[in-house]
Amino acid sequence: MEDAAVFGGSGSGKDGVVNAGDLLAEDIRASGCAAGVRVAIVASKSGNADGAKGDRKVNASKEGLGEGKLPSVPARDKQGREEPWPSYGAERRVWTEKMLATLHREGEGKKWFSLIDKVSRLDVLQLAWAKVQSNAGACGVDGITVEDFAKDSLERLLAVKKHLEEGSYQAKPVKRVWINKLGSRGEKRPLGIPTVRDRVVETALKMVIEPIFERGFAEDSYGFRSGRGCKDALGRVDELLQSGHVHVVDIDIKGYFDAIDREKLMGLVAEKIADGRVLELVGEFLKQKVMDGMASWEPESGTPQGAVISPLLANIYLNPLDWLLGEAGLEMVRYADDLVVLCRHPQEAEQALEQVRSWMTEAGLELHPQKTRIVAMSEVGHHFDFLGYRFWRGKGGRIRRYVRPKSKKKMQESIKPHTKRCSGKGMPAIIAKINPMLKGWYGYFRHVSKGILDGIDGWVRGRLRSILRKRSKRKGRSRGLDHTTWSNRYFDELGLFCLEQARCSELAGLR
Repeated sequence: MEDAAVFGGSGSGKDGVVNAGDLLAEDIRASGCAAGVRVAIVASKSGNADGAKGDRKVNASKEGLGEGKLPSVPARDKQGREEPWPSYGAERRVWTEKMLATLHREGEGKKWFSLIDKVSRLDVLQLAWAKVQSNAGACGVDGITVEDFAKDSLERLLAVKKHLEEGSYQAKPVKRVWINKLGSRGEKRPLGIPTVRDRVVETALKMVIEPIFERGFAEDSYGFRSGRGCKDALGRVDELLQSGHVHVVDIDIKGYFDAIDREKLMGLVAEKIADGRVLELVGEFLKQKVMDGMASWEPESGTPQGAVISPLLANIYLNPLDWLLGEAGLEMVRYADDLVVLCRHPQEAEQALEQVRSWMTEAGLELHPQKTRIVAMSEVGHHFDFLGYRFWRGKGGRIRRYVRPKSKKKMQESIKPHTKRCSGKGMPAIIAKINPMLKGWYGYFRHVSKGILDGIDGWVRGRLRSILRKRSKRKGRSRGLDHTTWSNRYFDELGLFCLEQARCSELAGLR
């Protein structure tokens, strides 16, 4: 069976002026099901792009979901049948089981045709809009907020659909804003904000093409992939260190997202996708201009910061390196552009570094000369940082996890604005504000060595005691009798989240 037959349709639009009603009727006819009518009606309601039961109601694809059999995967539906979608990072409402079966069956060299009709399908755009709406976010250069888009989302999506079908879609510039860089005093970092419309199209494009590339990603790549995350990557590093891979190549790519060679990246995308209009759409987002105030320019390389599709493209670009290291028998763990290679012997680490450096040169990338290094974790006192954690070889020979100083400083910088000594808010209100931050931080750093969490707890209580001390007309930081006047139990009774208590409770539950 040809891919076009499974993933098919030309996706071409009609000539001349087409109004919203004509486009809606055409899309409903193409869907072949009455659910399309419900989708269109629900989408026109502000704040409810898919409706309360949107996931169960929408299925505009002609292919049935029971066609084709895939290899066994962990997830199962209520009837106990195998669920193939999670293993491919695919959306059920975008990819049918038949399409996934074709994806699994076809060889690596097979290309996919006729994808633009999936990107431009109304229900796919509505699903993409629902995701963008749930993520909220600021407006782009056009000034249209998520709330503004929601007021007439159906008309806007139909207009987007028409442009995609005609091949006339043009991405707007990315708005650059500067935000404070947590952990660095006085420094700011740039942030790119695409328009809401562009975020919707990028999300739809990503949902359609991501499973095609997900199938070919290496096992030890963890960043921005379905069912994988930082904790999995950190667990793998721990596992390798414990198994004797103590010579670590700590790799830092200098300005990775800004240095990606677009021509080489498009070549990698074209190895899997033959739909010219989809390739043009990817290129359209790659060459988005940046607007900072009244200044506007087009970067010569890299992927747009803040773009929905940038993480996927970044993974595609580094995937050949992942496989190169794997074929060389090296143990690699990568999360986006954070990469470590763990080896058993120092000579192996030296060879790995040289191999990575050679590949980077060919790919147009550069290793940071100061931050890229080989760390002998067999030596006491040696350490390396990865994904916010610091792995440290202690005197007892055990490798422990600490919080990277910069990560700790970032957390403290986020807490400080809400715990100023001159705060006029009541203590319960202050605690209610910082508790979600503390819980989120604990959720990620719960695996640090003993004593680290207790130190953070003490720092937080110290800032709160300083507020209470000032309200008692006393100067300076909290000390001495303050710990008795406002004891730890006092803050417990006010509901302050305690990191060390949370871990003790968690460990007790495991016993």
